[in-house]
Amino acid sequence: MNPSWVIRTGRLMMRPVAYGDLADLRALKADPQVFAVMLGGVRGSVQVAEELAEDIQFWGAHGVGMWAVRDLAGVFVGLVGLHGRPDGRGMALRFAMTLAAQGRGYASEAAGAALRFAHDQAGLRRVVAVARFSNVASRQVLGGIGMTLCETWLRDGEATVMYESVRRD
Repeated sequence: MNPSWVIRTGRLMMRPVAYGDLADLRALKADPQVFAVMLGGVRGSVQVAEELAEDIQFWGAHGVGMWAVRDLAGVFVGLVGLHGRPDGRGMALRFAMTLAAQGRGYASEAAGAALRFAHDQAGLRRVVAVARFSNVASRQVLGGIGMTLCETWLRDGEATVMYESVRRD
């Protein structure tokens, strides 16, 4: 792992996902109160392991990817990162915090750090993020870190919104 991929904020440590995070990722992605709103929904144990392998490969291929987010005491609080959208809309910021970590500002802190990494270290000119219109908490995080609404559509009958951040050169 490249040490420049590790991010430390005031309250969080973000490290590229690794096999040591598998148990935490399985618990996070199996929780319907957390992951039901994510693209693809709740995941089973095998699917989480397969996605972890893909995420590790993505880091190697692109120099960006998903981070396991822990508080400074080492407690897993969630997942944040950048990954290519399967619909071709671009490199997307994604995040999910454990139920216990929600409402503490960790999503904004981690997502903001990931967005700065994307622009400043990875050199990405444009980053997008997609959320259900009804997911007010995620939309507040995205707006709060400076992303702006750029597109809306219906997905499976649900209003979906896309935000973007464009690096100013």
